Amino acid sequence: MDAASSSKPIVGIFWMLVTGLCFVAVTAMVKYMGPRMPPAEAAFLRYLLGLVFLLPMLPAVRAAHLTRRQWKLFTLRGVFHSAGVVLWFYAMTRIPIAEVTAMNYLAPVYVTIGAALFLGEKLAARRIAAVVIALMGAAVILRPGFRQVEPGHVAMLIAAVVFAGSYLLAKIMAGEVKATVVVAMLSIFVTIGLAPFALADWVTPSLGDLGLLFAVACFATAGHYTMTLAFAAAPVTVTQPITFLQLVWAVLLGAIVFAEPVDIWVIMGGALILASVTFITWREAMLKRAPVTPTTPETKL
Repeated sequence: MDAASSSKPIVGIFWMLVTGLCFVAVTAMVKYMGPRMPPAEAAFLRYLLGLVFLLPMLPAVRAAHLTRRQWKLFTLRGVFHSAGVVLWFYAMTRIPIAEVTAMNYLAPVYVTIGAALFLGEKLAARRIAAVVIALMGAAVILRPGFRQVEPGHVAMLIAAVVFAGSYLLAKIMAGEVKATVVVAMLSIFVTIGLAPFALADWVTPSLGDLGLLFAVACFATAGHYTMTLAFAAAPVTVTQPITFLQLVWAVLLGAIVFAEPVDIWVIMGGALILASVTFITWREAMLKRAPVTPTTPETKL
């Protein structure tokens, strides 16, 4: 039975809806914690507490015989992802949830550009147009000259770039080692990479903060698991548009829980960016090649 005949679009959409709720829960909890804990420490504790989910992967990691080159690539990915996570945690405490969610959609667009520059992917006119539309969406969100661009916005712009670098390195490694090893090595290297920055500005966390960060790790892990179920049930071209609901939920959450004003420009800009990502994903499917552009949640891990 081929993938098309075994596709279950309703099931795939359901699991992608659950995935979106999981990732919105992650953003809500980080937002609720606020700036009382330095971003590097919060990110470090989230990954440290999340190491418990790596226990089933340890046999695969021990069995892997990595080359010196592979160790270097895993280290470089750890550096990129550590920087991205810290910037994301920082942005979450400085700008509205909806703006973080919308700007996070940029990462797959940067992956497309990086794949053309470093992996030899063809960047045809249609994909160039899609990239331009996505960048226009970012301009609609930021509206430089019409509103103040906050440090949180700059942090998210940079975070999207380094997350894209992390994903491109993951694409390289996925063709050489098992997926479980790629996931486990990321968590280990990010935890190690964040440790010195967390210790440099350490604030003793309360039990409540530790519980909250463990919940963040749980929801993030659950989100990636349900996303895998969604991909197994239906093509990514079916599930990708559903990720736009994350922006809708983020807007509602910000307005109802955190009293953040609803900004129609953020919704419009996010829609433009996601339309671009969806088109690029659809083109990859039509060309029947291995996808380069990730769905939005994949970039945070």
